[in-house]
Amino acid sequence: MAGARGSPAVELEVGRRTVRITNPERVYFPARGETKIDLVRYYLAVGDGIVRALRERPCMLHRFPTGVTGPKVHQKRLPAGAPPWVQTVRVDFPSGRSADELCVTDLADVIWAVQMSTVEFHPWNTRATQVEHPDEWRIDLDPQPGTGFVQARQVAVVVQEVLAELGAVGWPKTSGGRGMHVYVRIEPRWSFTDVRRAAHAFAREVERRAPELVTTAWWKRDRIAAVFVDWNQNTRDHTIRSAYSVRGVPEAVVSTPLRWDEVPDAEPGDFTLATVPERFARLGDVHAGIDDAVFSLEPLLEWADRDER
Repeated sequence: MAGARGSPAVELEVGRRTVRITNPERVYFPARGETKIDLVRYYLAVGDGIVRALRERPCMLHRFPTGVTGPKVHQKRLPAGAPPWVQTVRVDFPSGRSADELCVTDLADVIWAVQMSTVEFHPWNTRATQVEHPDEWRIDLDPQPGTGFVQARQVAVVVQEVLAELGAVGWPKTSGGRGMHVYVRIEPRWSFTDVRRAAHAFAREVERRAPELVTTAWWKRDRIAAVFVDWNQNTRDHTIRSAYSVRGVPEAVVSTPLRWDEVPDAEPGDFTLATVPERFARLGDVHAGIDDAVFSLEPLLEWADRDER
């Protein structure tokens, strides 16, 4: 692999920190030949956005030590050798085990993770101060066989309509794959179980309004050729690729925040490591107001009670 070994390390000043990048010319994304240092430059270019998406959340890392065509490491625990300024948050698992996961507080934390071969960032929907109480409700639009991004966009329009009726503000983004995500900030006073119940009730309402486009069936064998509104993504310890996270594929597509007026014409392949920095420089973070639009789940929990009755 060209540039895989032997390229001299570089040191970068990232805010108050110095981060040393080894093997900067190692090719990570073979479709266009982008390297580890290109990945670093990308995350520097979208710094405000990626830090906003990750700030103070437990974060699982998807690491690719030899590039995205090589083995992938799912890293829950902070990799060894972290400098003392990199913070962690303790999370517990049903197995009885626990892990100290990366807890981003500034951009240097992100760049250090990239130095450790991280390509994808998968944060929890909770903050370090309230790990058991989500502050983010995630609507995952997952096209099933026979459907694709076109149908995901159509369902996103229905999602926006229902959210508007509830008085909630949704923040759409591409998933980095065939689907879309819509995030809603919520008050951090409900359990994972409650958030999941609310998400399920919302998904059922979307299905009622667009039954030919949407399925909420949990078992794949029961799903029609439609977009699965995956309410189960709000289960404890489930994570989704964050806003501005690059995906570990040769084309280096990016899970990219959108404005609602962009959704009808968006194409996921247009948003890559090569194109998103210019977009960010031009538009800034189009999700910059997400933390100011907080929604109460009470209406959705009433819907859940109604459906269960």
